[in-house]
Amino acid sequence: MREYVIEGNTVRELEREYQQPFDKPVSDTVKKNREKAAHMNAGYVAFLLLMAGILFIGCTAYINLRNDITEKQKSVERLQSRVAALKLQNDEEYDRIMGNVDMEEIKKIAMNELHMKYPDSGQVSITAGNDTDYVRQYKEIPSE
Repeated sequence: MREYVIEGNTVRELEREYQQPFDKPVSDTVKKNREKAAHMNAGYVAFLLLMAGILFIGCTAYINLRNDITEKQKSVERLQSRVAALKLQNDEEYDRIMGNVDMEEIKKIAMNELHMKYPDSGQVSITAGNDTDYVRQYKEIPSE
């Protein structure tokens, strides 16, 4: 049955007999489960606090490791730039030294003071190799 309630001179509102007429009745088990889910017991709170602590410690450790890695990368970059500068300095010094070497003076001292001379054609042995190789002679080379 419907009744109208008049509040004031123009408002009409339908008053219902039931608040929620289409809701199904809920069993006692469902009510108990809902009440349990709504409340947190001490064990659950302790578990959540433990997990939050572990997460905090893990995140802190991760951030510290990332900082260490970043510092090491910066250190490696500084060392690499230092090595490059030292190589450049070494190459410049080598070029300066080699620029001061007079090969004619060395040849004159070797021939006049040390009595060295160019080898004869029978004294030269040709070996296979490239420009970066060198030969160390441990015994006499047999003649053919």
